[in-house]
Amino acid sequence: MAQHPSKAQILAALSKALDLVEGQPDGHAVRTCALALRLGKILGLSEQGLSDLFFVAILKDCGCSNNSVRLQKIFGGDEVLMKRNVKLIDWTSTTENVKFAFVHTEPGKNWIAKLKRLSSNLGTPKSIMDEVTQARCTRGAAIARKLGCSEAVATGIHALDEHWDGKGSPYGFRGDSLPVLSRIVCLAQTFEVFMLAFGLEAAYEMARIRSGTWFDPELVRLCETLRTDLKFWESVGDATYAKIVPQALSGSAIEADVDAICEAFAMIVDAKSSFTAEHSSRVADYAVLIGQQLGFGNKQLVELRRAGLLHDIGKLAVSTSILEKPGALDDEEFAVIRSHPKHSYEILNRIESFSEIAALASAHHERLDGRGYWQGLGADQLTTEMRIMTVADVYDALSAKRPYRDALPYEKCQEIMEKDSGTAFDPECLAALWSGFAADSSRIAA
Repeated sequence: MAQHPSKAQILAALSKALDLVEGQPDGHAVRTCALALRLGKILGLSEQGLSDLFFVAILKDCGCSNNSVRLQKIFGGDEVLMKRNVKLIDWTSTTENVKFAFVHTEPGKNWIAKLKRLSSNLGTPKSIMDEVTQARCTRGAAIARKLGCSEAVATGIHALDEHWDGKGSPYGFRGDSLPVLSRIVCLAQTFEVFMLAFGLEAAYEMARIRSGTWFDPELVRLCETLRTDLKFWESVGDATYAKIVPQALSGSAIEADVDAICEAFAMIVDAKSSFTAEHSSRVADYAVLIGQQLGFGNKQLVELRRAGLLHDIGKLAVSTSILEKPGALDDEEFAVIRSHPKHSYEILNRIESFSEIAALASAHHERLDGRGYWQGLGADQLTTEMRIMTVADVYDALSAKRPYRDALPYEKCQEIMEKDSGTAFDPECLAALWSGFAADSSRIAA
């Protein structure tokens, strides 16, 4: 019997989704984790301390989707690009902060439009940074707790953007009052970004300049001892989600852990847009309802629920400016939207034993007539479970408010979907959804 992956292994694989929401290259969290763990070992952290450090590093961006909408409303444009670029500046510098804000506000428009947008924002650049940082750190700590991580992990994520000199965000913690796990990961993640963008020497120069301001000087000194360890830096470059998990954390998983992870990542996904609150959990509920009506067994229902919770994980790669656009998408924007099920598949398929969930989750835009996406599968290639996912997702999309229209009443949703019965939707799955609602009308979207 194949061993289930551990919680640590699943989270390491899913870290690709968190890299996407921050606009970072695949493996950013994993490489950050490799450097953080090496620094933690040099510092003499206990086995428990290293385990906690792993989870802080791999989950460090789990609250990042929570400020996506706010950032897009403040600046306009692509907040994913903004998140990527802000990591390359010293945002505690007023000059760099103002310059960054001007460049990324209303990108492509003239200076009048930029100034108008900037003047409409309430607060200084520092107060805005504190606001969006607090949103991500608070949410990240809450998700760590939901996943059953220790309080040290939650606290480490919560203080991740605080700096040694007290000029970080959002609370201004300083010096030894900063959790050591936060200090390590703050250095490791910034070092990784600069190393990948500009090279190892540039990363060391950045660390030297920010020693005593952003970073604990002792940690910078310890990092300096690794400068000539070329074998180590090669291993960081080659680090993967499959290699990074410490041996002590690679034991078999508890089933409840898998469900908690699915629920947590559904929360991360749904926070990406103000129009998708609880969308993933509702799709999961509708999929299970249809499966129950069709007489599915418990194992099938569990897989449907997990696939429903994770079906939109690929949307973390899509800019909120596209997700929240009130008008029609242009061809380029629609191409980005059409790519999200492929991202979902690639993220989920990295997890051992998740191959079926990956296939189900990524099929929610497929149609019986083969005109769906991302693979254009036809009726002969779509399993009943895949057909269920399409029905569940479209029903929730129609019955919930969207940027371009209000939520549609149940009768209208039913009318629209029945028109596409046999072409887009499986008639048996549609009938099962309606019969499920008839049996329990409280489950119909208000």
